[in-house]
Amino acid sequence: MALEIEHKFLLANDSWRQHVSHSVRYRQGYLSSAVTSSIRVRVSAEHAWLNIKSATIGTCRHEYEYPIPLTDANEMLDNLCLKPLIEKTRHFVNIDGFQWEIDEFEGVNQGLCVAEIELPEIGVAFTKPAWLGQEVTDDVRYYNNALAQNPYCNWQHT
Repeated sequence: MALEIEHKFLLANDSWRQHVSHSVRYRQGYLSSAVTSSIRVRVSAEHAWLNIKSATIGTCRHEYEYPIPLTDANEMLDNLCLKPLIEKTRHFVNIDGFQWEIDEFEGVNQGLCVAEIELPEIGVAFTKPAWLGQEVTDDVRYYNNALAQNPYCNWQHT
């Protein structure tokens, strides 16, 4: 069984940008988003994956990911996935032996940036960089499958 142990945070400022090692643009869509799980297709410039993730809210979820042909994935995104698709650039930042992934959303979710850290096991301590803001791990609105159903542009912003 594959487990994803992850924390999600908003960003307090842009100082993380000076630490980016590399970035990858993703396009992803959901074939299914149900009470128990979601099934996602994700494409980068050269690779594609099918991902199945439990719909559990919190730091620990079941996750399975498999490489698939890029042509098939693009056809699924265009013809089978629910719209709107999630478009984002993921920036990678390494701090104290951990890799942070900062998702800078585009399209209907433009203006939203979320930082994530995956841990090897539950309870592992990690340093919170000064650029981190509020933790939103338990807020379902910040999950990608929720953003596909209720995009950031539809939220009430104050």
